[in-house]
Amino acid sequence: MHKHQRSAAAMTSPPASACPVPHASQTASSTSSPPSTCPVPHASRASAPPGKPQPNSTLSKLNPLNYMFGDLSQERAPQQTHALPTSRDPSTIPKGDGSGNWEYPSPQQMYNALLRKGYADTDVTAVESMVSVHNFLNEGAWGEIMDWEKRFAGGLLKGWRLCSRGEQNFQTQVKRYGYQKEVDDLQPSLVRFQGRPQDMTPKAAMLQVMGWLYPGAFGTEPPFDRHDWYVSRDMNGQRKEVRYVIDYYSGPPEPTGEPVFYLDVRPAFTPTGAAERALRWGCDVWWRASGGDAREAEKRGAEK
Repeated sequence: MHKHQRSAAAMTSPPASACPVPHASQTASSTSSPPSTCPVPHASRASAPPGKPQPNSTLSKLNPLNYMFGDLSQERAPQQTHALPTSRDPSTIPKGDGSGNWEYPSPQQMYNALLRKGYADTDVTAVESMVSVHNFLNEGAWGEIMDWEKRFAGGLLKGWRLCSRGEQNFQTQVKRYGYQKEVDDLQPSLVRFQGRPQDMTPKAAMLQVMGWLYPGAFGTEPPFDRHDWYVSRDMNGQRKEVRYVIDYYSGPPEPTGEPVFYLDVRPAFTPTGAAERALRWGCDVWWRASGGDAREAEKRGAEK
């Protein structure tokens, strides 16, 4: 689980991008949220505007690539009291179809999406902050997925070699085995992803049970969101789709007031994903617990 934090000023400034998966809330506001909740409230993606006939399911109206409405307007909404930016920016995340990077919706499109889903009481002045927070978290999640891909895109054997001396010696192992070009040329891409805030992952559920049994060691609030990201991985010239699971946690703010988030990003618990998780975490724990760095330092001292 990795820590991500961002200054309040950065969250209220015009965003570079936003979450490709719009989230809605029936009571969105700019007030602070309790520790177990996201500062950007979420609601079911299957929700529909009340009182409006739905000839097709909501899912059928979503772009299957990014789970967004395909025709979001940039026009100012009726009775909208606050102007929102309409500029869209690319993310750093490549699309699975090779057509460039994902382009995030503008704050105006985000607001229109919320209205279209029936959340007319959304605080329009909070939308830019929503966009900014989600952009920050998405970019952080992609960075952690890249860390997994750098280790295991070449298969489990290469992954074991790269993980065998713990997290902090990854780059040393890359150079030792001559994998630098492969790592530098790595080009995974995001095919699609899906928000599943109502579906707690088995790991998150287990942590909640452990927190109940041993609150001093494992006590933590439940994640405020979950995403499943489907990543296209190049394995020996063939594309393979790998599912990653992301749990989003909020932590106590910094003394400066900066919000703190923790992302738990890992491959889904498939046979291959389980092996990757065991190798990465197991090797790191073993290397540190067995005094691997101390042994290496002693060996280098003896060679001098």
